[in-house]
Amino acid sequence: QVQLVEPGGGLVQAGGSLRLSCLVSGGTFSTFAMGWFRQAPGKEREFVAAVSWTGGNTDYADSVRGRFTVSRINAKNTVYLQMNSLQPEDTAVYYCAATYASHWDDQSEYHIWGQGTQVTVSS
Repeated sequence: QVQLVEPGGGLVQAGGSLRLSCLVSGGTFSTFAMGWFRQAPGKEREFVAAVSWTGGNTDYADSVRGRFTVSRINAKNTVYLQMNSLQPEDTAVYYCAATYASHWDDQSEYHIWGQGTQVTVSS
């Protein structure tokens, strides 16, 4: 069965950078579009970014556009989220997820989820 594992995360100061990884095992990684979502304390989980199965198309939430970059290396079964200019409001648990669907910002379209990793941005 397909599993998503997210090492990384951590604590960073405002203005700093962090890269999250999501390793996919047990499936045909190159057939999934991959998304990143996040959930801050007391808030709903929200869409952050997504990348097509080829890596050629991406989409971002307005709140992270220009600061975050999503990418993937199919040969490594890994998707990345490079986060720059981090702000305290980016503090959340970040999740990667896999989907065959095209509505990438709709979390109900994702059928496999990672366990989440904590990102904390201090001011």
